[in-house]
Order: sequence, then structure tokens, then C-alpha cells
Amino acid sequence: MKLVRYGPAGKEKPGLIDADGKLRDLSKKVKDIDAATLAPAKLRELAKLDARRLPLVKGRPRLGACVATPSKFVAIGLNYADHAAEAGMAIPANPVVFFKSPTCIVGPNDAIMLPPDSKATDWEVELGVVIGRTARHVAEKDALRYVAGYCVINDVSERDYQLKHGGSQWNKGKGCDTFGPLGPWLVTTDEIRDPQKLGMWLDVNGVKKQRGSTKTMIFGVAAVVADVSRYMTLLPGDVITTGTPPGVGMGMKPTAQYLEAGDVVTLGIEGLGLQTQKVVAYKARR
Repeated sequence: MKLVRYGPAGKEKPGLIDADGKLRDLSKKVKDIDAATLAPAKLRELAKLDARRLPLVKGRPRLGACVATPSKFVAIGLNYADHAAEAGMAIPANPVVFFKSPTCIVGPNDAIMLPPDSKATDWEVELGVVIGRTARHVAEKDALRYVAGYCVINDVSERDYQLKHGGSQWNKGKGCDTFGPLGPWLVTTDEIRDPQKLGMWLDVNGVKKQRGSTKTMIFGVAAVVADVSRYMTLLPGDVITTGTPPGVGMGMKPTAQYLEAGDVVTLGIEGLGLQTQKVVAYKARR
């Protein structure tokens, strides 16, 4: 299934995309695409629905983040050897774990807002993993059983905040408002047989920036879920973003390239859909 959340920000409704690519309303079946909905038994129940009998959603409503209110937004750094090389960093012996604030999460086509005094806001197409069962000290061989589905994530990053303001921690550059577009869909695992065989791409203003595949991850999805579950309990609805292939702005030669107001970022992952974000200047929120 392709599960979605649609409608105005803060008032999203649950939906799914049917076999013809049409948006259907799920609000009479579930309250939201949240921990309760992502439980294995509930997903099996939803999979048995005849999508054609669900109400058709008219028009082209805004899509929200494809999962509601995750308790944690965990990120894995330097998880592609070629990206580590372009960043001038050593290949890690173990997964590098940091956090993106849940308050950075937005819809897949919402604007990216540059934070105050931003000098180096960067792009990163990444495979998102959404947890469906409580995971605590799970073995790698069992880890994919704890995954409900996958999605596209743009791990937007302010490199000055990340590398100069944060000491040895990256969190300052990763959790700014709008820095976590999720979606368009949460694609359940029955549609993604092997998460390590997915092509991924990102363009800025129509210019090719990133091209890669999840097959070149240093630590695959199962290894990442197992490792993170050793250090914290993963709950249904939690999101892990698993690293980016080469082509980020920081790694551009001869000089780095970063996002400016007016730029348009487009990105996607095979089988998981597309995102489009316009970059806008900072505006204080009340």
C-alpha cells in the first residue's frame, strides 16, 4: 500500500493511493497514519480493503508528512562510502547516529525555509525507514520484520550550523524548521521486497546533483535498525533516515554550492515517489 496524509498543515487526514494512482480517503477506517495504524495487524486489515470502495478525494490537496508525530526522528550519517569520500571523512566502523528534531518534519512538497543567517543549507536525498513494531535489541536477521514501510526524505542540512556551531554534534544543523520533508507516500514493505536495490536522485533547478542507489550503503537497512535498537527503543511510527549518496552541495568542486531563496529541489527514490520543494527566505513564525 501507499499510505498518505493530505490536507492543510496540522489538519491532515489519512488516505491511500489506489492502483490507478488516485487518492482515496481512509478517515473512516483509521484516525491517522500513526503508531496504531502501522501495527502489523492493522496494516494487514487495511491491505484487504477494496480501495475502489473508499471515497475518492477530489482535486489536488496538499500532502502532509506521510507519518504522523513520530516519537523519534533518527538519522544515520556517512552511510555511503562515496559520500564520505566527498565530505573528506573516514568511513565509519559503526553507524553514525544523530537526531533530527520532529519539529523539522513537513510535507514532501512544502517549502524549505532557510534558517536565520544561513550560509550553507544543503540537500540530501535519503531512504526513510518507518518502524511498525516496538524494536529493542533486535538481531539483524530479524530487523526488517520491525519495519512498516519506506519513504523519501530530504535530509536538509545547514553545514555551518552542523560543523562549526555544533562542536562534535551535528544536531544543530539538522533539525531546523522545514528540514525534514517526508513522503509523498509511506510504502509498505510488501511493495518493497529489497530496500537495498532502490535507485535515488536529486536535482536543483533542473540540474543533476545526486544519483545513487541504496545498494551502496555501508550499513544496510537491517543493520541500521538492529544497531539503533541496541541503544534506544524504537517505537511504531519512529522514522530513521539512512544516509545519502554523493552529490551534496558541500562536496561540489571546485567550490561548494548551497541553496538560495528561489531554488527548486526535486528528488525521488524508485518506487517511493517524488518530492518538490521551493526554497524560501527565513520568516519568523509565531
